[in-house]
Amino acid sequence: MIRVAVAGASGYMGAELLRLLLAHPRVSVGAVTSERLQGQRLDAVYPHLRGLTELALQELEPERLADGADLVFLALPHLESQRVVPVLRARGVQEERAAAHGGVGARRGRARRPVLQRRRPARAGDDGAEAVYGLPELHRKAIAGAALVASPGCYAAGAILATAPLLKSGVGRSEGIVVDGKSGVTGAGAQGRTADPIYLYSEANENIQAYGLAGHRHTPEIEQELSLLAGQPVRVAFTPHLIPVNRGLLTTASVPLARSVTTGDLRQLYAEFYAGEPFVRLAREGEGSPTTRRVAGSNFCDLTVVADPRTRRAVCVSAIDNLGKGGSANGVQLLNVLFGWDERTGLAAPPVYP
Repeated sequence: MIRVAVAGASGYMGAELLRLLLAHPRVSVGAVTSERLQGQRLDAVYPHLRGLTELALQELEPERLADGADLVFLALPHLESQRVVPVLRARGVQEERAAAHGGVGARRGRARRPVLQRRRPARAGDDGAEAVYGLPELHRKAIAGAALVASPGCYAAGAILATAPLLKSGVGRSEGIVVDGKSGVTGAGAQGRTADPIYLYSEANENIQAYGLAGHRHTPEIEQELSLLAGQPVRVAFTPHLIPVNRGLLTTASVPLARSVTTGDLRQLYAEFYAGEPFVRLAREGEGSPTTRRVAGSNFCDLTVVADPRTRRAVCVSAIDNLGKGGSANGVQLLNVLFGWDERTGLAAPPVYP
């Protein structure tokens, strides 16, 4: 058993993370924090956890978290983790080179004390630049030896998994890529149970709206990872949309093709690229396009890809749960990778249906 702490446990991402961690056979949750709700019992804030925990939400004190946990999850609002990570890493940690991104890993004696950061694109000169990008399908080896892991944003996870085989193989061109993402309200900026009017029932229900036009914060990490795969700069036109569902994220990407290929060729490419990946499922021929309902409550990413010879493009579709593979469940998968456990530990339950 290892001890973990969750900072930002009162948001949707933190709540989903706790739902998974409290059932994980090799984890003990020792501390949960919330700046807004400190002092309240966790099962009072989230009654669905009643009978599973007696923890109370406490103030976010990085030193206390570092001393009392083997691993800290940061399910904090965008950029808030920047003030916490340096304190956690300064608690007598010895630095070693990580395997990817020129990053710096950190260990304390023989006990690995990694930090799972919510989502942070690497930038030179800050702690984000020292983090390994936390998508196991691309960086499994680097993650296994890391101490600071930046878990992808939900839109980024959906877009990268949908297009990675094309960029890595050179079958897809690096320019002219268009990505459309549609997310439920728990992933479209509302992870902290915000009261922003666009997330109110009367505003979101029976309504679809685009937002973050030509400047969404997940665009840099999509481009970062696709550029690494392609071996050259990649630019994408990305537009996110808010849709009236609680959870789920559907991504449709249109990628120009470098040469003439068939749908069968593309399916073979994807099958080989994701062979052995426990949470990536390529739709069978004739099965239809992935849907968010089929992955709800899980860490699965369902994929399909079709060649469009008329436009010389590949149409790629991915479906994930924005709180699952797009957030907390992926974080648990990262935990398993870090400690050398079977990646399905704590994540073996099938998606919720209906």
